Amino acid sequence: MTLRQRLSFARWLLPIAVVLAELQSAGAAWAAQRQKQVLVLYSTRRDSQIVIVGERELPRILDSGLGEGLDYYSEYIDRARFPDILYQAGFRDFLRLKYARHWFDLVIAMDDIALEFVGANRNELFLGTPVVFFASSPVTRHIPNSTGAIAHLNLSGTLALALQLQPDTQRVFVVSSADNIYESLARVQFQSFEPRLTITYLTGLATKELEARLATLPKHSIIYYMSVGRDGEGEFFHPLEYLDRLAAVANAPIYCWVDSAMDHGIVGGSLKDQKAETEAVGKLGLRVLRGERADEIPTLSPDLNVNQVDWRQLRRWGISEARVPAGTLVRFREPSAWDRYKVYIVGAAALLLAQTVLIAGLLVQGARRRQAEEQVHASQAQLRTSYERIRDLGARLLDAQETERARIARELHDDVSQQMALLTIDLELLGNGDQFQPEKLAAEALNRAHDIARSVHDLSRRLHPAKLRLIGLISALQSLQRELSHSETAITFTHDGVPSALPPDLTLCLFRVVQEALQNALKYSRAREVSVHLTGGPKALTLTIADDGVGFDVEAAWGKGLGLVSMGERLEAVGGTFEIHSKPGAGTRLEVRVPAHVVLSSETASA
Repeated sequence: MTLRQRLSFARWLLPIAVVLAELQSAGAAWAAQRQKQVLVLYSTRRDSQIVIVGERELPRILDSGLGEGLDYYSEYIDRARFPDILYQAGFRDFLRLKYARHWFDLVIAMDDIALEFVGANRNELFLGTPVVFFASSPVTRHIPNSTGAIAHLNLSGTLALALQLQPDTQRVFVVSSADNIYESLARVQFQSFEPRLTITYLTGLATKELEARLATLPKHSIIYYMSVGRDGEGEFFHPLEYLDRLAAVANAPIYCWVDSAMDHGIVGGSLKDQKAETEAVGKLGLRVLRGERADEIPTLSPDLNVNQVDWRQLRRWGISEARVPAGTLVRFREPSAWDRYKVYIVGAAALLLAQTVLIAGLLVQGARRRQAEEQVHASQAQLRTSYERIRDLGARLLDAQETERARIARELHDDVSQQMALLTIDLELLGNGDQFQPEKLAAEALNRAHDIARSVHDLSRRLHPAKLRLIGLISALQSLQRELSHSETAITFTHDGVPSALPPDLTLCLFRVVQEALQNALKYSRAREVSVHLTGGPKALTLTIADDGVGFDVEAAWGKGLGLVSMGERLEAVGGTFEIHSKPGAGTRLEVRVPAHVVLSSETASA
């Protein structure tokens, strides 16, 4: 080619190169701005629980972390039909035709069957597309540009939990399809339990035969449900619907390994948490969609098993909730009456308590009011009694005063007045100069004057012993003893430790008490002997007056005479007390007690 031809070709090629560069730049910008394309392949039918959970959680996790949005697709592999080569080829052709014009940014393979399918058809269907997977078994085939979460299936955890809930278990019946991929794993994991348990595998049985076997299991048996998608007669079933059918006829508790079986008649188990599984895969997928290479993200090994039990099934099979291990999730617990109505119960209890407190307060108030009324009535009765007593005492004091005046008048009239009259006559005779016996008249007049003086002195002394203040209590009582003693009644007086000086009011009080007591004894007791004993001590001054007379009824006689009343009034005035012990035919004993502090304070005042 000549130089001119080369230059002409270059001039022709340059615009094409510029256009291609612009198209490449625009394509790169469009690729950066377009929505992310994601395909999810499930290893189960579209009505399985993992699909329900995945279709709810995966779009939410991926879309919430992407600014440009998400274009989301999902497809489902029928686990029961997957072993058929024709089914696999048909499913591959279906995907090739359906997504011939799609370029996916990410393929997610959920579980072992989907991962196996992607690995076998990667170059034909998803060449160069990053893969995020979830696997329950070790990944034996390396898939380029992939990462994922590998959670080994733990089937033995459910059996361990079942033995904790039912320690008397002797036999385990394992139910699964003939093509169930988990049965071989179960046989390996259950070997450690076989010395203790008899394990029977009911695999690939016809549905009616299986139902008959489960309805007549021996005692101390449990059922371990793996999964049944096709029975021994080749009929296809939804695994959870099949579980509902078995739970209706089984005569033993059923356990499982995945949480989708909850609320389908199982007691529980160490169940794989499918939501946690989906979240683990979704977070890895989001990292890839944000630009990280899948090969550079290490695979995860999450523990997805959670101990769970159905509270209703515990009640159904009589399994004690006390055997449920700590940390186990108890689901479907029916709320108790307290849980349902605790607000109303607390409100009613508070209202009842308030009413009780109010009623109690009213009762207490009523009782206090009645008590106060009774006290008022009692006080009024006491006041009336005291008023009547005072009125009666006043009347008797007036009578006594009149009696005493009459007695004094009689003594003055019968004794002093007559002697004064005779003395007057004698003095008149002497004044008239009686010549017969003037010396005799003078002597008689003198004697009459002495008698009158003596009578007036005795009367004055009985009214008020003036010399009591001068001679003291002991001497005054000794004088009173000599004065009142006579041949029919002997009066003795003894004393011991009595202070030499007592206050006038206490001295007069004790003297009047002894005087009144002796006069009563002489008048009414007909006693042959009366003893008076006065004793001083560290605690009290004690006066005892006793006689051997006829005695009397103290209660019947109380208040009828002024003697006892006056004694009580006198002693009360000085802080003393007295007691009378007597009964008919047994004599009388009067005990008077004056506290020492009264005596001491009186002595101090006297000093």
